[in-house]
Amino acid sequence: AAAASAASPADKERFICIYPAYLNNKKTIAEGRRIPIDKAVENPTSTEIQDVCAAVGFNVLLEKNKMYPREWNRDVQYRGRVRIQLKQDDGNPCLPQFPTRKSVMLYAAETIPKLKTRTQKMGGSDQSLQQGEGGKKGKGKKKK
Repeated sequence: AAAASAASPADKERFICIYPAYLNNKKTIAEGRRIPIDKAVENPTSTEIQDVCAAVGFNVLLEKNKMYPREWNRDVQYRGRVRIQLKQDDGNPCLPQFPTRKSVMLYAAETIPKLKTRTQKMGGSDQSLQQGEGGKKGKGKKKK
């Protein structure tokens, strides 16, 4: 069996995987949540995890078509896995404030709710936010 990627086991060590399920407060531990429920986020997406981790300076890789094995829902919003370079070649953390994968997960879960996309759309999972703000709000509704 030839390895698909040229990554050595050491590379795999340095890049951790974070699936959205790890941070999802809608999931149980058995379903894959890895942080306390009071710290978890509602249905985080891999893009959101990528955004907050890249913003803090991590080397981040988004693998859009990866699925968390325990995720039964195949919808696009549940897809994706984020690879984050946690350690440098010498084994030291890339960012000293994040020595462990758990510290990264907790940070992401804490930061995702503050994302602009989150603060604008409370409720509804409407992905298309970039429609004209202001102006006529009830577009497409039939007038009586």
